[in-house]
Amino acid sequence: MAVRAPNLHQALRGFCLGGFRLLSADVEEGAEIPFAFEEHASRGRPSLYEYRPLVKDYVEARARRLRQLPDAVLALEELRREPAAAIFVRAHAESGLSEEEGLFRSVLLSMLEAAAEACGGFDWDDRAFDRAYGGLERSLFGEHRAYAAVAPLVGLSLGRTLQLADGLRVRLAAAGELAAHWPQATNLLPQDFGREPDRLCVLELEQSLDAGSSAAPDAPGELADAVTAIRLATAGPVAAGPVLFERLDWRPLGIRPVLPIAAALPQGEPIRLDAVRGALARDVLERLGRADEDPGLGEALDRWELSLFQPEPFRSEQLREALGALLGGADGLWAAALRASLLLGETGRERVEHLSGLKALAAGEPATPATAEAIRRALVETVVHGDRPGLVEALDETLLGARSRPAGYVARALAS
Repeated sequence: MAVRAPNLHQALRGFCLGGFRLLSADVEEGAEIPFAFEEHASRGRPSLYEYRPLVKDYVEARARRLRQLPDAVLALEELRREPAAAIFVRAHAESGLSEEEGLFRSVLLSMLEAAAEACGGFDWDDRAFDRAYGGLERSLFGEHRAYAAVAPLVGLSLGRTLQLADGLRVRLAAAGELAAHWPQATNLLPQDFGREPDRLCVLELEQSLDAGSSAAPDAPGELADAVTAIRLATAGPVAAGPVLFERLDWRPLGIRPVLPIAAALPQGEPIRLDAVRGALARDVLERLGRADEDPGLGEALDRWELSLFQPEPFRSEQLREALGALLGGADGLWAAALRASLLLGETGRERVEHLSGLKALAAGEPATPATAEAIRRALVETVVHGDRPGLVEALDETLLGARSRPAGYVARALAS
């Protein structure tokens, strides 16, 4: 094979040879490689059965000893000299792993496992190593690199994969997919993940990076925005994390914490993320970025999301502040209550009911479930509208009879 980095190739080959020597010595001393018994069924033909050695589990169990090999030290030194490996270094800067430990697990151990699996054990084969090393060089020196971040998502059930944005989706987790790349994942997942109906999904971000990129995307921020959009669209007790798992060209890249607000689990009954709610979540997420340019909207979103986790009287105070920041501004809570009632009520009776609850909240009374739901809906309508100051002006003109009431989300969706 054509090798672009001969020194790196030699160093990694030396590490893998040393690793094979250590691992095969344990086998000779009585250690057993675990096996999986797999059935391969074919229609109209007898089933075939295969004993497949689980060499990855065997290697992972000896990772500490492999890390202490002199060849591992030399391979890590050579790897750090490659500018294209900088993304692996930076990915572990925010985690609990040291730079060397991160590089060892994401590159060296991954390559050793790939070579051992290709060999079906620890009988060395140069061709198996060359295939594993070729995959690393394609990742380091190719024109593009495939990045992905995956976080567990709880509090909802899902019928089919739902696209929230380009490269961002909610989908059902495949059995063992996290543990396949990150053996330590078992201890980092939410309780009962993979066993309960509302704990079977993941939130996945995929992006294509330029070959020269040395920094991973802001996956914690991207996934936190997605959680906020789903919470707004569904009113469900949705949370991600507590950590997200990153990979690069299907190699484990790092493990990073999810932002605390997205990882906190609100109270409530799990919901189903269907096509209608999913479409609303997409629309909300598409426009959430505008909150960075609108301090009032950003304040309202932050206050509302904080209210999901706080007891009374702090919950009602957060909702009060969210309402004022969203539609009140300098005009105060009374004006915000009036505008929200007009925004949400399709009939005069509905507006009066909304206004009664919102005025009570503005006067200092605790928020009722109906009032809290009204503020969530007002947030959704405002975010999807896309121009909060313009919406406030339109509502005021409606109150004066100068124009018709702005159409809500459902009316706009039907019109389109």
